[in-house]
Amino acid sequence: MVSKPTRLSAQDWARAALQAIADGGLAAVGVEPLARTLGVTKGSFYAHYRNRDELIAAALAEWGRSHGDESLAAFAAIADPAQRLRDLLTAVVQAVQPLAPSVHLSLLGDRNDPRVQDVVQRVNRARLDLLARTYRELGLSPGRAESRARVAYAAILGLMHLAQTDPDAPRAAVLADEAAAVFLP
Repeated sequence: MVSKPTRLSAQDWARAALQAIADGGLAAVGVEPLARTLGVTKGSFYAHYRNRDELIAAALAEWGRSHGDESLAAFAAIADPAQRLRDLLTAVVQAVQPLAPSVHLSLLGDRNDPRVQDVVQRVNRARLDLLARTYRELGLSPGRAESRARVAYAAILGLMHLAQTDPDAPRAAVLADEAAAVFLP
């Protein structure tokens, strides 16, 4: 019995494009290479998108949804701000995989592209807003909460960068404990 090939969805293509972006930025998104990676013909692509730009827009929209407000909703719902911050830092640090590519860090290489500027700005704003709100609820003044949120977020991005380049990075659990110790007031 011959199995029928699986029909790919537009979201399958967008996810494959995100992996390509993580591996090599926007320049790595090409219809033919993605089709080869997915084991399909280019016709599958054209069933969902008119061109590469539409695919990039869909991939960036998917990343913005999955890494912005939508992904932060569960954390935002945690009533205790200290627990919220601990859980958020733990989740971020545990998600960082040694030597694994990051869409966010790869997009920074394409930061002059208006599409990238928009989505990175929205994701950054959502993350910074949650961190600043958390620090305000922990008793910091609004200005100090905003500053602490930026420092904490910069550290998170730094941990992501180190994970991409440091095969000897400590275990995630150790980093999560250290991050909580450093960033809880």
